[in-house]
Amino acid sequence: MKRLLTLLLAFGLLGGVTPVFAAEESQAAPLPDWAWNEMADAYAMGLVGDEINTDHSKPVTQEQLDKMTQVAADKLALLNMPANTVQGNGLVIDTTRGGVLNALYQEAAAYAFDNVNAGPPVDVLRDWGVVHGDGDSLALDRPCTLLEAASFANRMILALYDGQNAGSLGLLWKAEGNGNTLYLLGSIHTDRNNLYPFHKQLRDIITSAELAAFELDFNSQEGIDEFTAMQTYSDGTTLKDHISAELYQEVVEALAPVGMPEEQVAQFKPWALANSFTALSMLDETSSDNAMALDLYVNAKATNADVPVEGVETYAFQGRIFDGLSDEYQENYLTMTLAMFLGMDAAEDLSEEEKAEYEAALKEQDDAIDRWMDQWKTRDTEAFANDYPKDVIQSNTTDELNSKLFEGRDPNMIAWADRYLKQEGGHTGLMTVGAGHMIGKTGVVQGLKDLGYTVEVVPAP
Repeated sequence: MKRLLTLLLAFGLLGGVTPVFAAEESQAAPLPDWAWNEMADAYAMGLVGDEINTDHSKPVTQEQLDKMTQVAADKLALLNMPANTVQGNGLVIDTTRGGVLNALYQEAAAYAFDNVNAGPPVDVLRDWGVVHGDGDSLALDRPCTLLEAASFANRMILALYDGQNAGSLGLLWKAEGNGNTLYLLGSIHTDRNNLYPFHKQLRDIITSAELAAFELDFNSQEGIDEFTAMQTYSDGTTLKDHISAELYQEVVEALAPVGMPEEQVAQFKPWALANSFTALSMLDETSSDNAMALDLYVNAKATNADVPVEGVETYAFQGRIFDGLSDEYQENYLTMTLAMFLGMDAAEDLSEEEKAEYEAALKEQDDAIDRWMDQWKTRDTEAFANDYPKDVIQSNTTDELNSKLFEGRDPNMIAWADRYLKQEGGHTGLMTVGAGHMIGKTGVVQGLKDLGYTVEVVPAP
C-alpha cells in the first residue's frame, strides 16, 4: 500500500513522451503565423482540441462555441470576482463573429471586472484586446471561424487573468553568472488542479528565452519513434508471455474503455503500460479535456514563439531506465500502477481492514498530488522541497526504479546548466525539468550554488 505514493514520485523526475502540439504538425491548411502562440494556451485550457489542426478555417459550430464559453465560465469563476450588479440587455448569441463575441462577453459580464460596463460588448472586448479593429473591419455579421472563436476566448481569459495578476506561477528559480541568466522551472508532468492559464510573468519568460531546454526534445520525431519502439516487443513475444494470466486479463479489461483493444495492449511491455496507468491516475475532473502536461505546454509555447528547443537527456536514455528493470519488478510495477488507476474498484476482493488501508493509501496519493500542484501554482518552493521526500528516498531506498530515476541524472542536468552559464555573457535561457531534480542536496539549484552561481527563487509579481 505504501508503495503507491513511492511510485508516484516518478512524475517529479521523468519527462513526458507525448508528442507536442506545435508548429511543425501537419495541417489541412497551415495556421496563420499570428495564431501559433495563442493556440498553445487555447489548447492547454481545453478551448479547442486536435480539430484545430484540420478545421481551423471552418465556421465554428454551436457545440464548439458552447464548449468554449463553458471553459471561459469555469476559468473566470476561479478568480472569485464579485458579481456584476448591472443588468445588461439581451444579447444576440450565434456563430457569427458578433454572436461569438457576445457569448464570451456574457460570461465576463457576470463579474465586476474593470470597465465591464463601459460600453457595448464589442467595445469592451476591443479595449481588453480580445478583438482588434473597429467599425466594418470587425466583420461582425460574418460567420466566425473556429480559429477566430478560439482566439477570442483565449485572449479574453488571459486578459482578465492578467488584469487580476492571476495565473499559475510555477516553481521557478533564476541562476545568474558570467552575464548570463538561466531560468529553472521545476515541472510536475501532468495537468491538474486547474493548472492553466499560466501567469503572464511565466508566459513572458517562456516566450522571451533564447533557448528552452527540457529533459527531452519533445519536437524530435526520431526520438519519439525510438522511444515508442523501446516500449513494444520485437522478439516475437507479447505481454501475455511476460506477466501472469490474471494480471494480463485485468490490464486488457482496464484499457478497453480508453480505446485500446487487446491486440494493441499485447504489444507493449509492462513498464510502458505502467507509465500510462500512472499518467492516467494523475488526472481528475480539474484536468482540461486535452490533459496537456505542463512541460509539454511550455515546449509548445516556446516552439510556437520560435524559441529553439533542445533536450538535456535523450529518449533512449529515459527508455533504458525502464527497459533495464527486471521482469519481476516490471510485473510488480504494472500491478501497483493498475491499482492506482482503478482506485477502489481494485479493492473488491480485500478484507474490510485491507480496504480501509487501501483507501487511505489512495487518499494519501491524491492529497500529495493536490499539494504539489498547489505549491507549483503559488510558487511555494519551500513547501514543495519540504513535502517532496527526495533526500530521504535517495538515502534509504533499495527500490530498483527509484535508484535509476535519481542515479546520475541530477549531475548531468547541473552540468548542462553550468555549460549554459559559462558561455560568453548576455544570454537568457530556460531549463524545464522534473521538479524533483531541482530540489534537495543533489538538485540543480544546490548544485549551481555549489559551483558559485547566484540562484534565487524568482519573486512573485
